[in-house]
Amino acid sequence: MRFAIVIRKQKIDNPWQNYRWKPIEVIPDIGQFGKSLELAGTEQNRKVVGRFLERDDEGESWLFAGFDFKFFADEAEGYFLNITAPEPCWFVMWRLEVDYQDYLEPNSMASVMNEDGAGIAVPHRLMLSYNEASRLIDGGESVDTAPLQAEMKSYLAQYVSTNYKPEPKKRAKPASFKGANRPAEPQ
Repeated sequence: MRFAIVIRKQKIDNPWQNYRWKPIEVIPDIGQFGKSLELAGTEQNRKVVGRFLERDDEGESWLFAGFDFKFFADEAEGYFLNITAPEPCWFVMWRLEVDYQDYLEPNSMASVMNEDGAGIAVPHRLMLSYNEASRLIDGGESVDTAPLQAEMKSYLAQYVSTNYKPEPKKRAKPASFKGANRPAEPQ
């Protein structure tokens, strides 16, 4: 399954930071974005490719294509944790790229407003496993969530019900059988 990610640079009222980047949507990619984005993430072009979408008073939006999603059996527990959460979601790992030219289609280069030189947030990984997202966060990566569509929720739930087998819990010995830890009594 192929997907594209819409990420938004949103202005915020903060004395230390003028804006924040946030993935807002993950869209199934069935070739509707045109030839330049169709080859993103394939053998011909291994990198994701971004396109400028719009700018308004509150910020700007970018679309990045080239994400293949596959389920992995060893991530079944992470999928289970996601689908049983109050709001199942996509996890998007992104990096602020200063050399963003390699990631944008040529027509979008003129739309870049990078006054502070901080770069553009480029998504690099798309996942559904809570555990995988946690490992990336522990490794210092930026991971945010995006809403999971109803169709993908049912697909994820089906995968979990078929492939997730929880580890059997080991019964803990009651404390009464472990013996008491008492100081020696004076004689």
